[in-house]
Amino acid sequence: MKFGAAIKDALYTEWQSSYIDYSGLKRFVKDRQAKHSWDDVDEADFIKALEGELDKVVKFQENKMKELTDKITEYEADVKDLIAQADAAAPPTPSTSEGGDPADTDASDDETDDEFEDRFVDLEEDLANVIADVHDLGHFSHLNYTGFVKIVKKHDKRTGFALRGQFMREYLDKRPFYKENYDAIIVQLSRLYNLVRTRGHPVMGDSSAGGSQNAFVRQTTKYWVHPDNYVQLKLVILKHLPVLVFDPEKPFEQADAAVSSSYFDNENLDLYLGRLEKTEGAEAIRMRWYGGMDAKTIFVERKTHREDWTGEKSVKARFPIKEELLNDFLSGKHTMDETFEAQLKKGKKTAKEVESMIKLAREVQAAVRVKKLRPVMRTFYNRTAFQLPGDARVRISFDTQLSLVREDNWDGETRAGDNWRRPDCGIDWPFPNVKDSDKELFPYGVLEVKLQTQMGQEPPEWVRELVSSHLVEAVPKFSKFIHGCATLLPNRVDLVPFWLPQMETDIRKPATRKAQIQRPVNSHSASPTHSPSETASGDTADLTGYTEPVSDDEEGDENQHHAITNDEAGWVDLPAQAAAEAKAYRDQNAGKLDASAPNKAAAKLQEIFPKLTPANLSKLLDSKYETERDRGLNEAAAEGQDTVNPSGISLRPGRVEYVSSFRAQPGKRIAIPVRVEPKVFYANERTTLSWVEFSVVVSAIGIGILSYADPHDDIALAAAASFTTVALLSLLYTGYTYVWRVKKIRNREAVNYHDWLGPSVLCGVLLLAVIVNFSLRMKAGL
Repeated sequence: MKFGAAIKDALYTEWQSSYIDYSGLKRFVKDRQAKHSWDDVDEADFIKALEGELDKVVKFQENKMKELTDKITEYEADVKDLIAQADAAAPPTPSTSEGGDPADTDASDDETDDEFEDRFVDLEEDLANVIADVHDLGHFSHLNYTGFVKIVKKHDKRTGFALRGQFMREYLDKRPFYKENYDAIIVQLSRLYNLVRTRGHPVMGDSSAGGSQNAFVRQTTKYWVHPDNYVQLKLVILKHLPVLVFDPEKPFEQADAAVSSSYFDNENLDLYLGRLEKTEGAEAIRMRWYGGMDAKTIFVERKTHREDWTGEKSVKARFPIKEELLNDFLSGKHTMDETFEAQLKKGKKTAKEVESMIKLAREVQAAVRVKKLRPVMRTFYNRTAFQLPGDARVRISFDTQLSLVREDNWDGETRAGDNWRRPDCGIDWPFPNVKDSDKELFPYGVLEVKLQTQMGQEPPEWVRELVSSHLVEAVPKFSKFIHGCATLLPNRVDLVPFWLPQMETDIRKPATRKAQIQRPVNSHSASPTHSPSETASGDTADLTGYTEPVSDDEEGDENQHHAITNDEAGWVDLPAQAAAEAKAYRDQNAGKLDASAPNKAAAKLQEIFPKLTPANLSKLLDSKYETERDRGLNEAAAEGQDTVNPSGISLRPGRVEYVSSFRAQPGKRIAIPVRVEPKVFYANERTTLSWVEFSVVVSAIGIGILSYADPHDDIALAAAASFTTVALLSLLYTGYTYVWRVKKIRNREAVNYHDWLGPSVLCGVLLLAVIVNFSLRMKAGL
């Protein structure tokens, strides 16, 4: 589908006049070229028309943002008044009522409650429409930005004039409407929507909810989110969980969402390798702070990985320290003993907590000194956290603008120097003061879903719907620290994470009915016209069983379900019956396709393939297909044009390539997650002992034949020699196989441990020996 037709299908009808006139600009170029060759006058007129379209779009977005902000402020006053009135009108207890018929009092109370409930319902519908407006405005920005990029590309291709660079620098960069940050309005809207949804009494929850059970499951899963889906994802979540803010009375500032961490390692990258290979006791040591570089409190954190077989859990421990004391602490000149003991005397900490923090501080100091740890890299991102205050059952964090910055001095260039972090890098994303070779701007957002449910209990349905929607792409075990080291230190890293080869793959998928922003159907303010937020209606497709990929520091693998995407109905957004009929028709014609197509791969193109996730590494298909992205944001593949997303990172959309294997850069190896537990070694030992036992039995047969047979019986001598030779070969093969398996297990290599050759050859040789012995005996007897 051409973009001109796609934008007409995807736009919000009520705002139609405010979108870029893509078709008009395209027709402008064609008409001028039809009359004469494109000249400077035509170029000036086109730039003027383009600037006019940009002014129209920017002005509309600014006005709409102001309108939404004012509307939310008005609703906030209405909600507070309604809550105050509802609390004031709360019915008194029967013992405090004075006179009157109790029945009449109850009836009037019910009428009052119904009246307030109706007003709350109306406000909830109004806010749902505001949420849809915010979603549509985000879609408006992306659609128009894509339109400007595409029309300029088309202009350059047709006319031969190079306008793209100039237009990006002098127009779009100076009026970056597509970089609008919706965090402030989302935080305000989340707080307000939560008040209305809970009727003025937000659920505070219990900090130990779910943790007081003897049997509960913790699930931590990480996902990548494409920038096109940032706004929609946040709006979907806030309808179920409020944005977690530590000071609700303080106006939101962008610095409040900033989170920075400086990770430490040595020149051998021992901590990196330990975390990548998931060795028992692997540590990650980092200094974390919130807000800008003026933060006075720094948190020293240590994450320790524990294997399940140890019976211990992976832990993250930390303690605060003043920024001016951190260098002395890391060098060993300052200890935290007195500081923690002072907190004990003031009653701020218990004796157990103080003892734990003192132990942690000493261990971190010892690790820095013994392992010669220095700052290696820094991570920065803006975090939006969703959680009921004090309730840890469902926690969701969404990190955007993730950036990774080098801090080491190993290549002779001074970055951090003798300090614990480099001073020239703050929170001014995308860090113009940092060289491009020293930073990596991650192209996606990182969504982390943490669930704590009772054993056998399903997660909330909306969570299952969210993680199975087109908005996210599951990436188990993703680590910011590992990714930063792998990309920023290519000369020191020869083992890379498994997700690194997938970075060039576009993770966008066609939209489904799951996790959509919809306007209330019966709302008095809902527009009957087409809206991007109303792309789906009716019942959603049946959800399959909730499958959580294993993530970083995950315990309890026996409670996890591993599955590939095989819900064709949900994937293509069709009813189950229609999907079944389509599959039956496809299967019926599969034979015809195989017979008529010159290449059997053509038949595969007719199928709906599972999505590309690390969980499906062993089932990837060696075929290609192209798919039109949702809302026609991409032109036909024949044009071969790239799309630059609002974050400024170029991606190749529209094409998904399935390969049978991954290949790293020359000199690099891909780390495949392999869990090694003591029972793996025990299983190898048991298998070896079984083979030894079998070999002993076979050798005993040979020795028995030799001992009890006539010394002049040549047939018995040959049979004994045959069985003894088989036993000796079996012992040699057993020893070699045992050593080979032990080596591979210790190196955590993802090889095929199934022995299909040894048992088959052994059985064949034994069968041959028995047949030869029997044949010779029969012949001698004859």
